[in-house]
Amino acid sequence: MSIPPFIAEGRLEVDAGTSTAMDLAIREITLLDGAHGQVLGALKGLLLRTESIASSKIEEVEAGIDDYARALHGSRANDSAVAMVAATRALDLLVDSVGTGAPLRREAITDAHRALMRNDPTEARCAGRIRDVQNWIGGSDWSPRNALFVPPPPDMVDVLMDDLMAFIQRDDLPALFQAAVAHAQFESIHPFTDGNGRIGRALINTVFRRRGVTRAVVVPLASALVADRERYFGLLEEYRRGEVQPLVLAFTHGARTAAAESRVTAERLVTLPGEWREMTGPVRTGSAAARLLELLPLRPVLAAEDACAAVGGARSSVFAALDRLHRQGVLRPLTDRRRDQVWGAAAVLDELQDLGARIEQASR
Repeated sequence: MSIPPFIAEGRLEVDAGTSTAMDLAIREITLLDGAHGQVLGALKGLLLRTESIASSKIEEVEAGIDDYARALHGSRANDSAVAMVAATRALDLLVDSVGTGAPLRREAITDAHRALMRNDPTEARCAGRIRDVQNWIGGSDWSPRNALFVPPPPDMVDVLMDDLMAFIQRDDLPALFQAAVAHAQFESIHPFTDGNGRIGRALINTVFRRRGVTRAVVVPLASALVADRERYFGLLEEYRRGEVQPLVLAFTHGARTAAAESRVTAERLVTLPGEWREMTGPVRTGSAAARLLELLPLRPVLAAEDACAAVGGARSSVFAALDRLHRQGVLRPLTDRRRDQVWGAAAVLDELQDLGARIEQASR
């Protein structure tokens, strides 16, 4: 059994090189957060989804981009995609629960866990509840014998969580150090029966938001971590042995890589409206097609009926515009329905997949 130390009053324990690396990573993150105001809404949604998909992949929850997009719009045909959407909602809920300098409440963590697990077929009854049983990773379903990790007993979880919350409220530590340690400590406490990894990784961007490192976007750090899952799990083990610096340095490099590649995506999103106009040819100002093209960066997945409601005007005009954008490659159908088809903006969905792949590649 592993019982983590109390950290509420812990000190910074990294060398000068790591401190410099943290400063450079924070600079890259703030550049990402402050740039490209004209696409900020689209960028926020895409980065949120990129982080949620990668965080799910770390837990070996895999689904294709189109399946994920369908699940965003309510399809329950693919359980993994549905779980990814739940992770997206949990991350969004937790990060948005804080503002710069605002305290993080424990209830925000349990609320996020409830959003993550409430529709899980085996864990729904435990959604949003701190565990009152012993759990473990590896071994068998019946015994912790030969388990890879056995967290603290349930009667210690509350006091350890109180200590972690006190650590997160501090403002005297470098934000990247605080985020990395908070994540590793949360994983070491393992306060829920399931879903700890995804909630723990959501804590990273929550710390960034609380400390003012980001004001709008999330940093898709999980895409860097999923590039080498075994290394990531090894870093958590090193942390539990008291070796903090390797974890902090890995998170620092991952955050810098993720932010830099996300800025590439921001630049790509700026060009999309112009590319769509080239694909479609002249579009009359105020037409259904023109209004759809304005809508797609913010709502890259939408049903035909949603398009009608958002665009307004004659339904026949909206359906004709959807058909035109499909024929010209701007939209792709995501379902086989003849009625109430769900459409995806092809370039935005492709960029969602490409960003995660670029971060993974750059992190290897």
